[in-house]
Amino acid sequence: MLCVATMINYMDRQVLSLTWKDFIAPQFAWDDADYGEITAFFSITYAVCMLVAGKFVDWIGVKSGYTWAIAIWSFGALMHAFCGIATCGMLTGEWLVSFDGARETLHDTAMTMLPITTLSVYLFMGCRLVLALGQAGNFPAAIKATVDYFPKKDRGFATAIFNNGASAGALFAPLTIPTLASHFGWEMAFIVVGSLGYIWMIVWLLLYKKPQLNRRVNQAEFAYIYQDEEEMLTSQRKVDEGPKMSILKCLTYRQTWAFIFGKFMTDGVWWFFLFWTPAYLSDRYGYSSDSNMGMALIFVLYLITMLSIAGGYMPTYFVERLGHQPYNARMKAMFQFACIQLIGFMAQPLGDMSPWLLVFVIGVLGASHQSWSANIFSMVGDLFPRSVVATVTGIGGCAGGIGSYLILMGSGVLLSYAEDMGDMFTFMSYSGKQAAYMIIFSICSVAYLVGWIVMKLLIPKELKVKV
Repeated sequence: MLCVATMINYMDRQVLSLTWKDFIAPQFAWDDADYGEITAFFSITYAVCMLVAGKFVDWIGVKSGYTWAIAIWSFGALMHAFCGIATCGMLTGEWLVSFDGARETLHDTAMTMLPITTLSVYLFMGCRLVLALGQAGNFPAAIKATVDYFPKKDRGFATAIFNNGASAGALFAPLTIPTLASHFGWEMAFIVVGSLGYIWMIVWLLLYKKPQLNRRVNQAEFAYIYQDEEEMLTSQRKVDEGPKMSILKCLTYRQTWAFIFGKFMTDGVWWFFLFWTPAYLSDRYGYSSDSNMGMALIFVLYLITMLSIAGGYMPTYFVERLGHQPYNARMKAMFQFACIQLIGFMAQPLGDMSPWLLVFVIGVLGASHQSWSANIFSMVGDLFPRSVVATVTGIGGCAGGIGSYLILMGSGVLLSYAEDMGDMFTFMSYSGKQAAYMIIFSICSVAYLVGWIVMKLLIPKELKVKV
């Protein structure tokens, strides 16, 4: 259930990245800076909402919190489809038009494209705000559910499985979304994908219960789930989740700041791959998102990222086979993932030889990121009481969103500037937009190692928060 929800979450994000360049931009005259502005706005809004969402999930509980989250973000996803009609209505007064009618009206209008571009960007930002508000609840709720159902040694593996929903969403998205947009219009892509969340919500409401309330969980399974507890739980299944804490109180612990810095440094790398790879393949090789080659490259890329399940299992292996403590096992695994990211320096040079080599490198980087992500999320459950897991996850998610904002906004501005400068803009033997991409790849490559070093300095060994 968590994996499917995360898959829907990322598919809803991906609709825009897979349709803007070839379908939406021609209608509204967007450029890279416009798209970068929209994605950056989403990331900063998502960051702010994560603070509220984490606390909300701890307050209301996993079941209700997840229900509200997916209901809101699915509504936000559906809203995108009506931005063309809204733009048409606000500029011409014609509201009762079809999707095709809105396109024709905007195309035939005598107005310059500037107000159309500006208004449409703001309308899409409004939709991304609602999407961000709901999607901010996904990871706090999913991590809290994972802590509820798994002991420490298994949480990284369990998180890797549900976190692979992101890769699965990115995998299915290029096979379905451009086809929908090509045959039925970009609006229908938002409607079809956005509707999936409501189907999931019904199943979730019917199935999910906490372990202590779930009759399907027998006593042996219950004892396995809570094997890390200091006192043996009785057959009455009473679980002490610990005291509630405010966000400000959580910020007084170094464990929180280690999580914050790790997320700040690395979340933006995944979002850059997610939002900019289709445009990158179009800019560099001329493969549109709905072309057979474009879809094949994106499919293979995200198929490779699903290797992250092995990365999620690595701490379990270190605990069971080598006798490491869960936190030390997690940090050892994360150091290896941080080192793998250094091959990002080779993405552009290998891309000169073949787009398939480029896709392979980005796929490995994506798999490494998802392995890192599964373990840094699980670290919260290692170090904090159950009562504040979602709150701390939301705080770290906020930091990750701010880091993502900086990368996405900076990427849009840098790419537009590099395009205007042309061959005058150079970096490491590349010129124009390719030089800009090389700069971004270089920053992304070292981000994880910097993040890991600071985290290790803040928490040299496992130190659970005592309240």
